[in-house]
Amino acid sequence: MCCAGFARAQHKSVKDTLQLDSVIIKESRLKHLPNVSGTNIFAGKKTFDIFLDAGKANLANNNARMTFAKIPGVNIWEMDGAGLQLNIGTRGTDTHRSIETNVRQNGYNTNSDMFGYPENHYNVPFQAVSEIQIVRGSAALQFGSQFGGMVNFKLKEGDSTKVLGFESEQSAGSNRFFNSYNAIGGKAGKVSYYAFYSARTGDGWRPDATFNSRAYYASLKYQFNDQGSIAFQFSRSDYRQQIAGGLTDVQFEANNRQSTRARNFFNPEINVPALLFNYRFDKNTRLEVTSHVLFGQRNSVQFINTANIPDTVNTSLKTFNPRQVDRDYYAGFTTEARLLHTYKLGNLSSSFTAGIRYFEETTKRKQKGTGTAASDFDLRLVKDYGIDLRLHTLNYAAFAENMFQLTQAFTVTPGMRFEQINTTTSGVIVNRTVPVSYKDNRNFPLFGTGLQYQFAGGNQLYGNIAQAYRPYIYAAVTPADQLTIIDPNIKDSKGYDADLGYRGHISTVFSFDVNAFYVYYGNRAGTLTQTDANNVTHLYMTNIGNGVAKGIEAFTEVSLIRPFDKSSGSDLRVFNSLSYTHGRYTSGSINQNGKNVSLKDNNLEGTPYWIDRAGLTFLSGHVSSTLQYSYVGKSFSDANNTTFNATGATGIVPAYHLFDWAFNYGFLKNYHLTASVNNLFNAKYFTRRINMYPGPGILPADGRTFNIGFGVKI
Repeated sequence: MCCAGFARAQHKSVKDTLQLDSVIIKESRLKHLPNVSGTNIFAGKKTFDIFLDAGKANLANNNARMTFAKIPGVNIWEMDGAGLQLNIGTRGTDTHRSIETNVRQNGYNTNSDMFGYPENHYNVPFQAVSEIQIVRGSAALQFGSQFGGMVNFKLKEGDSTKVLGFESEQSAGSNRFFNSYNAIGGKAGKVSYYAFYSARTGDGWRPDATFNSRAYYASLKYQFNDQGSIAFQFSRSDYRQQIAGGLTDVQFEANNRQSTRARNFFNPEINVPALLFNYRFDKNTRLEVTSHVLFGQRNSVQFINTANIPDTVNTSLKTFNPRQVDRDYYAGFTTEARLLHTYKLGNLSSSFTAGIRYFEETTKRKQKGTGTAASDFDLRLVKDYGIDLRLHTLNYAAFAENMFQLTQAFTVTPGMRFEQINTTTSGVIVNRTVPVSYKDNRNFPLFGTGLQYQFAGGNQLYGNIAQAYRPYIYAAVTPADQLTIIDPNIKDSKGYDADLGYRGHISTVFSFDVNAFYVYYGNRAGTLTQTDANNVTHLYMTNIGNGVAKGIEAFTEVSLIRPFDKSSGSDLRVFNSLSYTHGRYTSGSINQNGKNVSLKDNNLEGTPYWIDRAGLTFLSGHVSSTLQYSYVGKSFSDANNTTFNATGATGIVPAYHLFDWAFNYGFLKNYHLTASVNNLFNAKYFTRRINMYPGPGILPADGRTFNIGFGVKI
């Protein structure tokens, strides 16, 4: 199955396995994916492979800050402390629901609409994840668009030595937090299976921030012979979250825990059935075909206004103001087929991979409906939607890459991808008074290549350059009002991503991966001010300019005990994950208060110079524990680099630093206890300002919270 086998082909040298008093500890030594795995080629690419451990991250509440700690440069928007959304970005890309990242589960996409609205509303519980596989921007060739690269969550599988296995973990903590994870799995003959149910509830750190989240998953695999298998998987994620609203700077300084909204709610429901076929024709050739459907909806009901305008009873209506209701409905189908063939080039083995993708998706968008004046989650309307659109995308893609093993140590991996995207939009906007009809067909090729040199001892010098793109989303071609005009020649954002790095280890003492990167991001979309022949001023949606993000990413880890005492059942490790990103607009202009202002030399929005995460991990026979420090430098919330706005919607996002702690203790073979403290010293900070949902304003990050858990696996 596509991507699901990434780690299976890892050499035995990748992991050290220690037997300690009936406790097996497996530790990943190499932090990157192998040259060839499944039907994928990773030689020469910047990759990572994370194996999750409750003693190294707070998995019960999906703490991304700890889970991605060893990946340099991951910028995280912390919208809530419950982990209901994954909001990550790298190298100057947008963190908002990972909108510029190709997010996958077991190899298939979970973004709601890969092209028109690529936000990721699907929520997988980290307790169900066995590993996370990451490819930087060079992922565009094998996996599709997005400057943010590819992130694949590989879910757990049932114990193949048992007909029935069971695991359960119950966690409780601050603010009435409760998380329940329960799973069964096993194998009987040629059939293997795994299924889980996860539920997470709580009041939230701020008032008016309650949440109720559920996730379901079932996988049934039939191994019909030694060569092939077919699997059916079904996933569902749904949650209802109360949104406490944004704050102004004055409100944040006075009390960062206060709420400005009590009647705002958000509710996504995403279903993903998938069929995965895997067949090995012989030892050199294998085929993987994945087909999946993504259908569901995204609902919100809220009083939308800046944080300095309270949501109070309207004196003329004698009730609260009616709220705005927005609803999206998604229905998409994707099939990807990949073939990998290994062949002899001289006396050495080289590998060729190729694949095709068919994708079709329809989004029905209904926005700006006038809802009730109630205070609960209520999607009923008293006035029809002001925006009613049908958005359709049809995509065909093909790619090919070849890893040429020129010597025992040196590989060259050129590749290309061809994309065809057909987009249509129809419907009405502006209180249903303005019709919209838009159609565009585009096609373009992407090229790239990777180089890798393997030194004695396993260290590698690697480099790659690959083109990437971001299709303009539906919002870029849908006028917000009658004063907005769409550039009929608006273009997709295009550019490239380049890496040059050195990675490896020195014995069992020191592991490292250090690289320089350069990302060119052309044709970023935005609005300008334009005056027509009748001297009427309009907002003009078009490509506003080009940006560049360049810098250094470095990961290091040192073992302090085990290398010097081979018989020791314990180890103490220190790691540091550091990135420096210099993100700037190199050209362009944007509308600011009715005037077009140059963007040249402005900082890319949401791009801090420095991100540093360091940790101390203790490992013993039954115990693992991590104390982690995080530092994120200041950034700007908009392309104008606004320093202050009285509403809090734009301005500087200050630097912050904080500590987290995670602990796991296993006992009596089948049981374990967990404990975690997020934001150990109660730092006061925020990671994002926003001028749309769910604000506008500052969205405060959670203060100190804790949880404890008890688990069993039999």
